[in-house]
Amino acid sequence: MHLRKDRTLYKIRAAPHCRLAPQLLRQSSVRILISNDDGIYSPGLAALAQVASEFGEVRVVAPDGERSSTGHAVTHTRPLSYRESVIDGFEAYRVDGTPADCVALGAHLWGDVDLVLSGVNIGLNLGNSMWHSGTLAAAKQATLLGLRGVALSAPSSAASDFTPYKFWMRKAIETILPLTELRLLNINIPKDPKGLLWTKVSVRQYDGYIVPTKNPMGQDLYWFTVRPLHAPDEDSDRWAVERDWVSITPLKLDLTDETTLARVRASQPLDFVKAQIDAHVDPPHSVRAEEASAPIEHPPA
Repeated sequence: MHLRKDRTLYKIRAAPHCRLAPQLLRQSSVRILISNDDGIYSPGLAALAQVASEFGEVRVVAPDGERSSTGHAVTHTRPLSYRESVIDGFEAYRVDGTPADCVALGAHLWGDVDLVLSGVNIGLNLGNSMWHSGTLAAAKQATLLGLRGVALSAPSSAASDFTPYKFWMRKAIETILPLTELRLLNINIPKDPKGLLWTKVSVRQYDGYIVPTKNPMGQDLYWFTVRPLHAPDEDSDRWAVERDWVSITPLKLDLTDETTLARVRASQPLDFVKAQIDAHVDPPHSVRAEEASAPIEHPPA
């Protein structure tokens, strides 16, 4: 991967196309890494790269094929490789891995990435979809690496033409780019937006069920699908998109239920007090080698 480290050179090249104010451009050269889960040849990715190039220097590192609904899977049982591609004139690389792999590899090889954009996904990622979305996983991987991660999704019907969605991609990026305290975002763009809203995640219960079918040889096959059991919460991402608003949802990686944790510590503290005392006298020991994804040790130099 032939990557330029000269950020001053980049400022000269990017300035004619950049929509950022000149003062901001002088202060910071924005390096934008783009990935997705639909694969490197997705029209949504090309459209996002075109819009993102108005804000900074773009590199595309995406899966070599579709990896939809892979969640935050990472590859640690084999090495990864990539091949150079050209997507609408942008320097691009296709990786034989997951969306999270692509972000990790792209950030490592390029370096000094300021923002990771994932998408634009062909299909909305609302509510509980955040748990299995590869699009959102790429943004989450960015946040795990200390970078800003933003996932963008549009309706499935957008696949035929993303042109009408570019205005709202641009509007969303313009909105969130200066807000550097927002480290992880999920953005969903409906067909005919009225504007943009800050939203929360739509969390609702689902009735999961199996749909049986057969292949041409008569063998049994099964589809897994779900049905919602109640309407979405007001001010949630799904509530907003159903009313034709672009949904921008700030997220965080810490899934701790703080309210419940405080309650059970108060009602049933277990060994909390003992652990607090022990922490001052007994040094910890690493369990990294015992984790599910154990580290690969570098060979001695």
